[in-house]
Amino acid sequence: MATQKTKQKAAHSRPKTDRRILQTRDTLGDALVALMLEKNFEEITVQDVLDRAGVGRSTFYVHYRDKDDLFLSDVEDFLESFSTALKRQGASTKRLLPVQEFFSHIRDAREFYESLVRSGKANDVMALARGFFARSIEERLQAAGVEIEPLRRSAQAHALAGTFFSLMDWWIDKGMKPDPREMDDLFHRMAWSGLAAR
Repeated sequence: MATQKTKQKAAHSRPKTDRRILQTRDTLGDALVALMLEKNFEEITVQDVLDRAGVGRSTFYVHYRDKDDLFLSDVEDFLESFSTALKRQGASTKRLLPVQEFFSHIRDAREFYESLVRSGKANDVMALARGFFARSIEERLQAAGVEIEPLRRSAQAHALAGTFFSLMDWWIDKGMKPDPREMDDLFHRMAWSGLAAR
């Protein structure tokens, strides 16, 4: 799900954890991702992950209950990294989501995205992502000084997260042709024109 660089960014955004623990988790996550490129998620066993990662069974179970727990943990790290990227970068509050960066990542990891779809995991990832991105948008709106009552701000943020994923579906259906920078501009123009009309 996440590249090594993305995982390192995520590691900086969460509480301090022992470097060896992070290394073990990254190794297990990377092994699962590599296996998902080769076969369906349902066909992958914990033993397959252990063999690929070179990690012992007891070590695996210290960190995870099963392969689904490993998968969800890796996805959450990935989403945490992207949903907090703009804040960490000190980006303009006019940017609500890192659309360009996320679309670029999806394009670069196209094979993995296709493996998520094949394995039936894409919907799980998107459902989790909507929550992460809605919270991020809500924080960005607050930071931008958009005066809106909290309940409405939350609803608006969830609607914008849904818009983001609808736009991403459209972009994927179009063969990922429009440049991610153009998609970033389109999303933000749509978002701010909708917010201005409230």
